[in-house]
Amino acid sequence: MKVIVNGALVPQEQSQCSVLGWLEGAGIFETIKTVDGKPWALSRHMRRAVNSAAREKIVLPSEELVRESIATLLKVESHPTGLLRVSFDATGNWAAVHLSYMENSLPAKVGIHGKTLVIEGVPVKSYPYNHRLEILEQARINGFDEALVTSSDGKVCEGSVCNLVVKIAGKWCTPPLSDGVLPGVMRALVIENCNVIVRSIPISEIESIESGFLLSSLRLAQPIASIDGRELSQSPEFRDEIEAMALRTSVG
Repeated sequence: MKVIVNGALVPQEQSQCSVLGWLEGAGIFETIKTVDGKPWALSRHMRRAVNSAAREKIVLPSEELVRESIATLLKVESHPTGLLRVSFDATGNWAAVHLSYMENSLPAKVGIHGKTLVIEGVPVKSYPYNHRLEILEQARINGFDEALVTSSDGKVCEGSVCNLVVKIAGKWCTPPLSDGVLPGVMRALVIENCNVIVRSIPISEIESIESGFLLSSLRLAQPIASIDGRELSQSPEFRDEIEAMALRTSVG
């Protein structure tokens, strides 16, 4: 498998990049969906990387170099539907991998993570990512596909590795970034284009959630089948709206 390291195409086994796209140490990353060799919403992902890098004091390569390198990688490591991961470490190194991705459109059984998180500002998409993957793994051990993460001040934040949009009292809403929510690309697109309200969701309102979706750049909008065993209504029309919007806004 070939990967990009600092703008050069090299065999993965001869690089400091893991097969999943992680560099050693700590840094920031973006995970981007590709379809037929085209990265979706690349400009938005690059803007988020710039913002994350500024907060973490990481120096990024030029966007032109990143785009050119990604284009080369997608031609060499081609997949009909892919997962493109670009990571930037604290020392100035960066890497990109392109892996095959199998879409999962089945409704997800969602649990509630047993520990609340202390919120310290808007999260950065950073690695090591173990703390979030551990939440996801625990959810799967407990028989769920995902877990809702809640904050110590009694609010719903998001999923372990995804954002959240839910219907309460007939209105679609998603928690604000200030409640400890990652600034997801799909979340932003849904807010801008799909008449979604941004408001805090107290833990006490979980029982009032009528329908919902897990949002991410890879899964787009995965329906929520149930929360903690309570079945939710399905909203295929809203999912179709989100996916059509994602297709319209995916290029560039």
